[in-house]
Amino acid sequence: MKIYLDSVICVYAVDGSATFRNLALERLKRLRDAGDQPVISDLVWHECRLKPMREGDALRLVEMEAFLTAGGILRQPISLATFERALELRVRYNFKLADALHLAVAVEHSCQAFLTNDQQLIRCADIAVEIL
Repeated sequence: MKIYLDSVICVYAVDGSATFRNLALERLKRLRDAGDQPVISDLVWHECRLKPMREGDALRLVEMEAFLTAGGILRQPISLATFERALELRVRYNFKLADALHLAVAVEHSCQAFLTNDQQLIRCADIAVEIL
């Protein structure tokens, strides 16, 4: 089963408070133990690297990039079809662009679930949304 990781899950796993880091790492361990495939998009790659780059924190940037490229995480591109799906989701659910793009990538790449900590995204009926 493919599980899309929202940016916040990756941030929690690498740089979150102890509570959220432990929750994220435990969920990711269960995901891998079950043989599930974690999936991210180019947008996750962008969002997760923004803060360390802005702050000039080379160590945190390396740690984040190591997390995003290790452990069998599959990175998916954002195609024109994905942008079109995101537009449909924005119209239907009034999501912000980034949220709609994340969800659209998950749907377009046949993910069975979307792992996040954003309660608002459970309104999306196009994919099973799991709150951490």
